[in-house]
Amino acid sequence: MLPISDTPPPHSKPKTPEILDRKHSYFTAVKPYLSFHHRRTWFFLAVLLLQLLLLLSAPSLPFSLSAAGSSSPRPSPALHNLSFDNSATGEQNFRDGLFINEAINENCPYGKVYVYNLPPLFNTEIVKNCHNINPWSSRCDALSNSGFGKSADGISGIVPEKIAGAWFWTDQFSLEVIYHNRILNYRCRTLEPESATAFYIPFYTGLAVERFLFTKNSTTEERDRHCTMMLNWVSDQPFFNKSHGWDHFITVGRISWDFRRSKDEDWGSSCIYMPKMRNITRLLIEKNPWDYFDVAVPYPTGFHPSSVSDLKIWQDFVGNRQRSTLFCFAGATRGFIKNDFRGILLNQCYSEPGSCRVVDCGGSKCANGTSAILETFLDSDFCLQPRGDSFTRRSIFDCMVAGSVPVFFWHRTAYLQYEWFLPGEPESYSVFIDRNEVKNGTSIKSVLEKISKEKVKRMREKVIEYIPKIIYSNSIHGLEGIGDAFDVAVEGFLRRVKEQEGGYKWK
Repeated sequence: MLPISDTPPPHSKPKTPEILDRKHSYFTAVKPYLSFHHRRTWFFLAVLLLQLLLLLSAPSLPFSLSAAGSSSPRPSPALHNLSFDNSATGEQNFRDGLFINEAINENCPYGKVYVYNLPPLFNTEIVKNCHNINPWSSRCDALSNSGFGKSADGISGIVPEKIAGAWFWTDQFSLEVIYHNRILNYRCRTLEPESATAFYIPFYTGLAVERFLFTKNSTTEERDRHCTMMLNWVSDQPFFNKSHGWDHFITVGRISWDFRRSKDEDWGSSCIYMPKMRNITRLLIEKNPWDYFDVAVPYPTGFHPSSVSDLKIWQDFVGNRQRSTLFCFAGATRGFIKNDFRGILLNQCYSEPGSCRVVDCGGSKCANGTSAILETFLDSDFCLQPRGDSFTRRSIFDCMVAGSVPVFFWHRTAYLQYEWFLPGEPESYSVFIDRNEVKNGTSIKSVLEKISKEKVKRMREKVIEYIPKIIYSNSIHGLEGIGDAFDVAVEGFLRRVKEQEGGYKWK
């Protein structure tokens, strides 16, 4: 035990009588002024009261002590400029002008997406001027309902009554509007670009060029104008320059070939060939199979369930459907094409009326789907899918949504296109018949009749299993727990960026 000592601690200083006497003298000096009968006492109290009131009102002053020394505030997140009719979902929620997604899920294993707030001339103004997009007819109905189009009529009795509201007359070229609306509500969207893995450019590439594709004597400058302006805008953004665009992506609602003009006198825009577009990934309805930055995504169909329950009802319905026809073909001949393959298919179909069913789509009778097409696909085991005006066609997905097994004649119609969305084993869900064999007289009916009923059943089950991956949900949050085509596409791109950190290496 340490000895007890009366010695003061080494750093303390005893109060000396001198200090005590000084305090006493101060008190003595001011004592006459502390009397309530003295004028200076009241003045002193008034000053104290005024200072107290100022102190209590500090929070309402136009400055904050806590702000001193803090860093400059972050800029407010850009407000999205999309203004569509989302009455079908009823799930929009705005606070102080900013969209708030109440269902944001922090479980984003491949990272998050930042959406650029592009000037409206690149997207919403195009939709507002929907009467002028196409030189022949208004596109306003087609682009309504967040890109789904008008509600489908004339299908009562064909689809279950409970999910009739999930069907729309959706335009095959409305992809850009659908994706823009969905990505603004994406569970893995971030408002902070610093935290983003990928960057979405909401440019309506196909809609912007459509008028000039079909206007006689349009100039190359007109066909390239919007794309050039967009690339100039985005190349001024710091995150684009940081990566040279390899972690950026857009959606393109037309086929890749509409944007690969190499000579002025050729068809289309030169958008994809522009240097600043080189590293940007394009989600298109048909890709160039040899371009790494082209990714093919499903054409929009007319089926847009708003819940997993709606989806299951439809899958059960098409799975249990009794099909009375072996195969079918919905389409029209291309009279301007020599030895048109579609004409051969139609001839075979018409020669087998008991086995094949035809929906003649001459003119524009099948534009964006009809109840006759849906009913024919529902009643057929197989549906013939030749190439369309290009190698792909929307009918592939209309057919599969109805649970019918597609029959292909070109590998590029599906097998070299939609790898993220269709089974990896083509024979598990489809039939391939080389077109040259058909031209040389092979009977399609004889090929399909040789497939056992058990195998047809397995193929149909595989097609139905993949329906969620080839449709676009009518819920702004997608199908909870089940990825639809939008989820597959965006997550696929995020995964690619994550795995290719540092950027794609050009060979």
